[in-house]
Amino acid sequence: MKKHKIVFWGVVIILVALVIAAIVVASTFLGDIVKKGVETAGPQITKVSIKLDEVHLSLLAGSATVKGLVVGNPEGYKTPQAISAGTIDVGVNPLSVLSDKIVLRSLRIESPEITFEGGLGGNNLSKIMDNVNAATHAAAQNNRPASPNKTNQAQSSRKFEADDILITGARVHVLLTELGGKEMTLPLPPIHLTNLGMNEDGITATELTRSVLDAIVTDTVKTVARANIAKSVGNGANKITKQIGNLLGK
Repeated sequence: MKKHKIVFWGVVIILVALVIAAIVVASTFLGDIVKKGVETAGPQITKVSIKLDEVHLSLLAGSATVKGLVVGNPEGYKTPQAISAGTIDVGVNPLSVLSDKIVLRSLRIESPEITFEGGLGGNNLSKIMDNVNAATHAAAQNNRPASPNKTNQAQSSRKFEADDILITGARVHVLLTELGGKEMTLPLPPIHLTNLGMNEDGITATELTRSVLDAIVTDTVKTVARANIAKSVGNGANKITKQIGNLLGK
């Protein structure tokens, strides 16, 4: 009898070990899937390139680490990128990964580098924001089926909930055409977003991207507007700060 118990518990231990190993292996593959998904879907929303170096996902810990995020610039801008971040830490509800709504418990972006390039005629960040707004509008239109018999793919897409998003230590590199190409680097105050997609349906990836990017763009243009531009451009300062202020309404 004792021998049978030993065999039973031995089998249990082996099965548990196999399950853990399977989860670890699955996490590795899921990281690659997430990386490919972001690099494929992201440009469709922003209309600029998006690259990631690595994505490490741990289903057991309910966490993910994204390294080397680079968001490119729209065509016509000199600087190679609009936003870059070395490391992004994400807390995930493990049980939600396989559900219709993925729950992000926390998202921490530390020390991102942001480039604000442009002038009175517009800038790179507002252009990307316009692209995201257009994608959001298109997604909303697509969610209205043309006929009762038509099932739209967008309706079955995965939704998201983001409980807490914090961006700290960001720096903005400002290149205004009115400054003759002179660059300024300004610190950005912390950006804190909470309770996105808390309703039962959640929000789409496009809507989540829009919320985060809108917060970054808004705080960036506020920071630029508050900078002491007057000392650099003299009489043109009022026009520039007014134009930048107008961007907040977009």
